Amino acid sequence: DIKEKLLALNRQFYQTFGEQFSSTRQRIQPGVARLMTRLPREASMLDVGCGNGELARRLSRDGYRGPYVGVDFSLPLLEEARRRQTPPLEARFLQGDLSTPGWAAPLGEAAFEYGFAFAVLHHLPGFATRLKVVRTLGRLLLPNGFFFHSHWHFLNSPRWRARIQPWELAGISPEAVEEGDYLLDWRHGGHGLRYVHVLSEEELALLAAQSGFRILETFYSDGKEGNLALYQVWQKRGV
Repeated sequence: DIKEKLLALNRQFYQTFGEQFSSTRQRIQPGVARLMTRLPREASMLDVGCGNGELARRLSRDGYRGPYVGVDFSLPLLEEARRRQTPPLEARFLQGDLSTPGWAAPLGEAAFEYGFAFAVLHHLPGFATRLKVVRTLGRLLLPNGFFFHSHWHFLNSPRWRARIQPWELAGISPEAVEEGDYLLDWRHGGHGLRYVHVLSEEELALLAAQSGFRILETFYSDGKEGNLALYQVWQKRGV
């Protein structure tokens, strides 16, 4: 099953290179910082794919109180997030694999004003998988809640384009993957491979329409040219 192969590839990458990856993620991206200025100080927040908790630490430094819940599947990254978290942010970090149906179960009936998925959906294989995650996240938001998210557009960078690898290296046929799917190499502290999907504005419009959101804003940010990631702000349609 191609979906399982791609998921296994990324699981292996983050378990093997979690520490090295974390060392490259010690500050939040400019686009994320831009969105954070819009948050009320006591907003309730759900951060899926929270990684090493850098965003939570920044929120705490800036005086946000939360409550905040971060979800990630990588235990090494979650351990770092818990170890380095400081007040005043009331933060919890939970393990959950977004590619599995039960990832939101530990959250129970929680409802949040804001949901975040920064640089996350592009690691989930298949439109159907991404749609399920966005719909679940929508259910966890209050009516008219906001969803901030970003997507890596590495094709805008010649340096990153040069890192694209043939699918055969991962034992996958190029015909088996979706348009916009890529295999990239990793060279920091060893050699690895990871799967990335480039989400176009057209695909994001479809995801929003099919998951009960409306798109409020789109902008590009990050990287030397300020165009390495696509950001959007969605709002959950009221009941």
